Amino acid sequence: MTIQATDTSVRASVVVEAPIEHAFAVFTEQMATWWPAGHHILEGELAEMVVEPRVGGRIYDRGVDGTECQWATVLAYEPPNRFVISWSITNQWQIETDRDKTSEVEVTFVADGPTRTRVVLIHSKLDRHGEGWEAHRDAVGSPDGWQVGLDAVARA
Repeated sequence: MTIQATDTSVRASVVVEAPIEHAFAVFTEQMATWWPAGHHILEGELAEMVVEPRVGGRIYDRGVDGTECQWATVLAYEPPNRFVISWSITNQWQIETDRDKTSEVEVTFVADGPTRTRVVLIHSKLDRHGEGWEAHRDAVGSPDGWQVGLDAVARA
């Protein structure tokens, strides 16, 4: 696992011992199996995470009480190679409804043989979050940010 923060983006990568198709499926279809349990902004207890597998699809958390919290929109869905979402979360870790104020997370999957895949994540355009965006970059680029998630993808 490697992670690097630049001016307005964070780049992280990990090599997983799985074919590219499986790595893509785990990342997109089984997000709840690897997403850190404490990294949700849904009020209430989490029941599931849903990724609608298409451009324009929603990514949302659903609570045990049925409430939903949409925190991203799918911008590109190209199995098994590429997945891009809007990051619709403010610097205060609330939902951002203005698309012009959201950053983007691009994840690419590169086969490294038949049973190994490199997963590369770039969280870019973080400056769109406005004043204080540097703290947002530092949070997602910290050891408790994307690194925790990608390490969990490798285990899943």
